[in-house]
Amino acid sequence: MSASRRHFLQGAAAAAVLLRSGPDRVRAQSSARNKGTLKAVMQADLRSFDPVWTTATITGSHAALVYDTLFGLDEQQTPQPQMVGRYGLSDDKLTYTFELRDGLRFSDGSPVTSADCIASMRRWAARDLAGQVLFQSVADTPAKDERTFQIVLRERYGLVLDTLGKTSNSLWIMRKKEADTDPTQQISEIVGSGPYVFNRNATKMGATYVYDRNDSYRPRDGAPSGTAGAKIAKLDRIVWENMADEQTAIAALQAGEIDFYETPPIEFIDQLESDHGIKTEVLNKLGNVGFIRLNWLHPPFNNQKAREAMLYVVNQTDVMKAAFGNEKYFRTCNSLFGCGTNMENHENVGWSDHGQDLKKAAALFKESGYDGRPVVILQPTNLALLNTTAQLLAEWLKQAGVNAQLAASDWGGVVARRAVQAAPEQGGWNIFATWNPTSTFASPVSFPGHAANGTKGFIGWPENAEWEASRRAWTRAETLSERQEIAKKMQANGWNFVPEILTGQFVAPVAYRANVRGFLRIPDLIPFWNVEKA
Repeated sequence: MSASRRHFLQGAAAAAVLLRSGPDRVRAQSSARNKGTLKAVMQADLRSFDPVWTTATITGSHAALVYDTLFGLDEQQTPQPQMVGRYGLSDDKLTYTFELRDGLRFSDGSPVTSADCIASMRRWAARDLAGQVLFQSVADTPAKDERTFQIVLRERYGLVLDTLGKTSNSLWIMRKKEADTDPTQQISEIVGSGPYVFNRNATKMGATYVYDRNDSYRPRDGAPSGTAGAKIAKLDRIVWENMADEQTAIAALQAGEIDFYETPPIEFIDQLESDHGIKTEVLNKLGNVGFIRLNWLHPPFNNQKAREAMLYVVNQTDVMKAAFGNEKYFRTCNSLFGCGTNMENHENVGWSDHGQDLKKAAALFKESGYDGRPVVILQPTNLALLNTTAQLLAEWLKQAGVNAQLAASDWGGVVARRAVQAAPEQGGWNIFATWNPTSTFASPVSFPGHAANGTKGFIGWPENAEWEASRRAWTRAETLSERQEIAKKMQANGWNFVPEILTGQFVAPVAYRANVRGFLRIPDLIPFWNVEKA
């Protein structure tokens, strides 16, 4: 079944100006270049280069440098074609046809083809929550020619373009060679078609990660907007310096030894703002939601009563105050869909109204059959919020009669260990804390933690058939009000089986040298295209 000419031309008209290629575009990128190197300290060490294998935000920011996407989301969160030039939808709304724009090449010089896109989609969909849900409705993904391919649906699905362009755990297009890798295994080569190239030879693992400008990259025309529009590499080189010590990073920023610091501790913000050579800015206005994942595969949290107990263990205000101090940066939140989003609701939040109650938690643990075994909490010592959360959890759990034990490492170590499904005494875990952009919480198919499909889903591996059925219904709903009603039903169920524990909602400013400009406000990653340095 082919797309109708009417729909295809609608897509073509919207993207016609974006199809141009040739010397003018290359000169545009070259003239915009600001020769220089930008040095950044990111939130953690980069332990995995495979954005399919892990949901770690640092890996997403890495992927945004070296790969590109079929669609992007503009500042209004509207999907726009990115690597796609023209696209169309058949009259029966079951077949999407996509044509890649001219001149797309990987950094090794090979052209980007339909086969690369199809293989990348299928590998990503095997692991990504939104991809899994989408592909439940996909009948086929045929290639029509080297630059044209289709998504053929077995039933209508209204979120196809939103899913292809989402900014959290994005669909990054790899060469078919890498995309054919088993999705449970990490890729071994990093060859993308994005604005920068990963320089493996200059990189020193654990210390310095180097990205060079991709001179063969052809950006779209038009102004950058979110992850849509032009992605122009204005710098010759970007270097990520791994500085685990926060005070060292602050001193390096003030001395001009680094140009950008992604996660400066809140207690240093006033100090940085008083320095005329430094700017601070909240790039993600909706902020992030802190949350705790419990391992459903092993005791005690394979028992619902133990998970319920955790609702009475955590005091969000104490976590946020300990981590941020200044209340202008945080709020408490009891909505599984984030506060301030269009899916926010307050169904079944009696636990929140009740407040922290360690005696009640102890009784629930006893009711669950907890036998005193060690409960392993992963503790990332180089991330202030998560380090604080882990320490508070350990203390509260001990007061509730639980044998809590901290397993300290850097965040890279947590990312590696949290993927282990073995028992805690065999290298696994029971609890870890993290955060995700609030924008993703609003969608049951964008936030990985909203999966409740067991070991096929996000780390922690909760399983609940009713939740999964509601999540599927949410994707079929045609209006915002219908989705909001389904979200209420989901939350009423969710706070019964407890997929995670919330620790609060917060905004986190970045800090950068005053001679740096051009950072875009994208909720789910740090984009380095469009950034320049005077």
